Amino acid sequence: MSSTTTTLWNVTLNLLDGFKLNAVIFFVTLILSLPLGMIVTFGLMSKIPPVKWLCKFLVWIIRGTPLLLQLYIVFYIPGILFGMPMRNRILATLIAFVINYSMYFAEIYRGALENIPKGQFEAGKVLGLSKTQVFFHVILFQLIKRITAPIGNEVITLVKDTSLARVIAVQEILMVAGRYIGYALIWPLFYTGVFFLSATAVVTFVFGRLERRLNRATGE
Repeated sequence: MSSTTTTLWNVTLNLLDGFKLNAVIFFVTLILSLPLGMIVTFGLMSKIPPVKWLCKFLVWIIRGTPLLLQLYIVFYIPGILFGMPMRNRILATLIAFVINYSMYFAEIYRGALENIPKGQFEAGKVLGLSKTQVFFHVILFQLIKRITAPIGNEVITLVKDTSLARVIAVQEILMVAGRYIGYALIWPLFYTGVFFLSATAVVTFVFGRLERRLNRATGE
């Protein structure tokens, strides 16, 4: 095996090891932020003014500031203000990512729910269904169909955003690639694009299949 092949193989293994952290950030953020976003949505649509305005304020703050800044705040502010520094960099990353993406998902859910005709809610009540039954038996499938495309776009963005974790020294793939610059190797930095492109291709494929199945289920 030539030295070039050996170098490529070693770099690939090292980058793959770093990409595992990107994958952890991706999956944990997705698993936690999707349901949390729905809870925030219920708050946004609440008839209790303090709850509604608090949720609106949080969504405005999170969506109006960069995720990069939020990472710095979660990691550094506890130590600066309360003398309790955040020692776990991955935990800080996950907190920032989950909060950020849950707010974006909340707005997607809210928009989809508000576009469902109110007559369907009323029809469910006429049939004697509770609000919970109306949601799960009448509204949920329509909601899933309406949110699939925008959620898919956010998930693709999440794949790429995981690289931001490097700003608080999380050893994700781009940070691993950056070490090679010290050895006069710049190509590993560009090679990381293969990993991100592969991941986004998988996400695009999965959501494409899901959209087609939902369209077939509704006869579209």
